[in-house]
Amino acid sequence: VQLQASGGGLVQAGGFLRLSCDVSGNIFSVNRMAWYRQFPGKQRELAAVITSGGSTDYADSVKGRFIISRDNAKNTVFLQMNSLNAEDTAIYYCYVVFNGAGGSFWGRGTLVTVSS
Repeated sequence: VQLQASGGGLVQAGGFLRLSCDVSGNIFSVNRMAWYRQFPGKQRELAAVITSGGSTDYADSVKGRFIISRDNAKNTVFLQMNSLNAEDTAIYYCYVVFNGAGGSFWGRGTLVTVSS
């Protein structure tokens, strides 16, 4: 299973970015897909998650600004990030959990830098 994340980059405060993560390989039934982020010197933390049924949840720090969505047919998860600020600067990782014994997998991460 491979997860390929894209869409990171440099943006000014107040701007927006859209991250994408394509899941390929021996894909099992997906339970949930998520975006985590890691700040310098900190552990990864959940930013947003979406279940197979479409339910979503967000970290308090991104609620109202970020939107997670998925294309089930293409096994792709998106993160629309609006009203970005410097505190959103981090490496963003996509994460997928499969049902049953399918396991879970991380993408390689994509850097988002917000200049103030």
